[in-house]
Amino acid sequence: MHRPPSAEAEVAAELADVRPHLASRYAAELPGARAAVLTRLWRALAHEPLPWVARREPGPEGLTLRLSDGRRLHGPHADPYATTAYVTAVRLDGTSYDDPARLLADLSVPHGTSFAAELGHSVASLALSRAGQGAGRDAHSKEWPLCDWEWEQRVVDGHPFHPNCRSRPGFSVAEQLAYGPEHRPVVTLGLVPVRADECLVTGEWPEGMRDGQRLLIPVHPWQAEHVLKRPCDPYGDGIAAHPLMSLRTLALPDGPHVKTALSARLTSSVRDISVYSIALSATVSDFAEALAARTDGLLHITRTLGAATANSPDLAAVLRQSPQEYAGPGERVVPVAALATTELPEKPAWLAEFARLALTVGLRLLELGVALEAHGQNLLVVLSASGSPVRLVYRDLADIRVGPARLARHGIPIPELTGRIVTDDVTTLRRKLFGSLVAGALAGTAGSAAALRGALESVVRDLPGTVDLAALREEPLPTKALTLMRLSPGTPGDQWAELPNPLVTDVR
Repeated sequence: MHRPPSAEAEVAAELADVRPHLASRYAAELPGARAAVLTRLWRALAHEPLPWVARREPGPEGLTLRLSDGRRLHGPHADPYATTAYVTAVRLDGTSYDDPARLLADLSVPHGTSFAAELGHSVASLALSRAGQGAGRDAHSKEWPLCDWEWEQRVVDGHPFHPNCRSRPGFSVAEQLAYGPEHRPVVTLGLVPVRADECLVTGEWPEGMRDGQRLLIPVHPWQAEHVLKRPCDPYGDGIAAHPLMSLRTLALPDGPHVKTALSARLTSSVRDISVYSIALSATVSDFAEALAARTDGLLHITRTLGAATANSPDLAAVLRQSPQEYAGPGERVVPVAALATTELPEKPAWLAEFARLALTVGLRLLELGVALEAHGQNLLVVLSASGSPVRLVYRDLADIRVGPARLARHGIPIPELTGRIVTDDVTTLRRKLFGSLVAGALAGTAGSAAALRGALESVVRDLPGTVDLAALREEPLPTKALTLMRLSPGTPGDQWAELPNPLVTDVR
């Protein structure tokens, strides 16, 4: 049967036209990119509740999955918290696979064809991202960047556990090079004028983004070309900005960050900005800032300065404080996802100190009634001049969860919030925090089950005893079932997996 050209081949062909000097580097990075994505996929196959996996059989030589159709899939023992690419091949009924896209296609599971295509894009884009860093790339540099956006652009490999860590369907090679933060471009945002009376605005929209009775809404050039179908810069010269790790959020020249609508599927989600989130942004920002004051200075929330939408998720923007505003003399504010790119002093002790800080803050807020989505992109840590973690900064409040019953129990005024952000379901609140902070930010920084266990063991016994801490110590760790979600397009919302708790189970 004739197979269409792979994503790897398509990227190679485009690269030969737009950046031919990267072609050899790209080819050299492909095997490592396949292993990185295959490792993430193997984690999902080993731990997510996939309906076509009948049972899992660990053995002395690895893990065997018995599929519902009778086939067997064999690979190494699956460390759910590993961030190094340790899976170079798996065997499906004796046939070896080193390409995650080909494996998924040949598994022939429902909705697997489209997901296999996404995995192919993830491999190709990851190899392109690594190639763009150059042969002299140092993943653990001792040098600290001076600008906040420079920290963000050091994150080359994307999500540490998602097989779609670098999937960017709809982006050409030229567009990835022009807009991907790991390629360190400067992106010129367009300014689209919209009558103010046709917009929903919360907070203070800056005078520099107004023209009389019109708002000037910053628009990403990819969005302008592919979604809005209008010139990127119909007003003035636009704004030159530095893209951050989320690609759609950029650092402006005068300091603030702007989140733009980007109606493309990156990893799991389409990155537009809902009218719902714009409407609640000021209320949530004020509430979160007041709640952070209850953490004895250990947490800062980046304030939402202003948010605007032309009553469309495709044309909207949010302006936020730069996290760097919370750095004192000699300090740096670092996204947790970027910690893996720098050399940490005495890492086991440092990791324990960071875990103590993060869990103290996260559990305190959860007890009060707020669950942060504290993954490595939203959570930042303030490092002292010597590199010690001293405070936390949190950004992007769109997906936190607020429990009115817990707030009322502590006498905290309940904000006027509606919709998905509000829930008293204990499981939902714990999943939000534990899945993002422990199975996400802490695990991604630790890099293995053994390192995560060491960090958690050294701090949980000293934390204030709450029912949430008891759950953290005794129950499996929740994590989003990212592969199951991509294979379940008809099921809305998050789906979850349970990972072995390193405090309870000796995870190999």
